[in-house]
Amino acid sequence: MKHPLLPLSETMHYILLSLKEPLHGYAIMQTVEQISAGTVSLAAGTLYGAVENLSKHRWIEPVPGETGRRKVYRITQEGQRILEIERSRIEHLLSLYETRDPHEKT
Repeated sequence: MKHPLLPLSETMHYILLSLKEPLHGYAIMQTVEQISAGTVSLAAGTLYGAVENLSKHRWIEPVPGETGRRKVYRITQEGQRILEIERSRIEHLLSLYETRDPHEKT
């Protein structure tokens, strides 16, 4: 059965990809901006809403034992599985660009 959050939004994609290493919220925002080549800039409210949603689905989790004011998050195995599903979907879409003649009638 397909998960209701799939396909991922661009924001969720970038957040999950940024959490291949544990990061706190502000570092997630910086990493997303960096890996998107500046095309995605997350507002704090958008980030924390997405983090809450991703946590609820157990795609990310707080790093246990981290102390301090900032919560540090990491991607879970389920989050990795979701990224792999999305990678396969996107690779399939890209393959269609390679194999389809745009002038071909269907």
